[in-house]
Amino acid sequence: MPIQKLDHVNVRTTDLDTMIGFCERILGLKKGRRPGFDFPGAWMYAGDQAIVHLVGASEKLAEYRPDQQLEHYALSATGLADFLAHLRAEKVAYYCRVLPDFGIRQVNIFDPDGNHLHIDFPADEEADLSDYDGAS
Repeated sequence: MPIQKLDHVNVRTTDLDTMIGFCERILGLKKGRRPGFDFPGAWMYAGDQAIVHLVGASEKLAEYRPDQQLEHYALSATGLADFLAHLRAEKVAYYCRVLPDFGIRQVNIFDPDGNHLHIDFPADEEADLSDYDGAS
């Protein structure tokens, strides 16, 4: 039984509508079919795969702690320059890194609840990788 791929990430939120909007507007995911669970939530799709499962939480979540075990999740994409322009147009702060020895371009952002995620782009995609503070 070899593992083949990561199927999805599950994110709890006290502001489900805002997180759905972030996934749609910033990440380009689409809200789609979800089982009839007895708790609020949404499944966010990339094509036909539900890759982000959002779960509505009734209580305020604790702030991010540096000692948490899950520090971030990552998505893969193409179109680096267009994505960076999209983030600037939406006033979403980001910082970029290039993975040593691999050249993969990482765009690091935080969702409305403060969760860290990065979007990875192929090494051959060129763009201005300067950090953006979300203000200008």
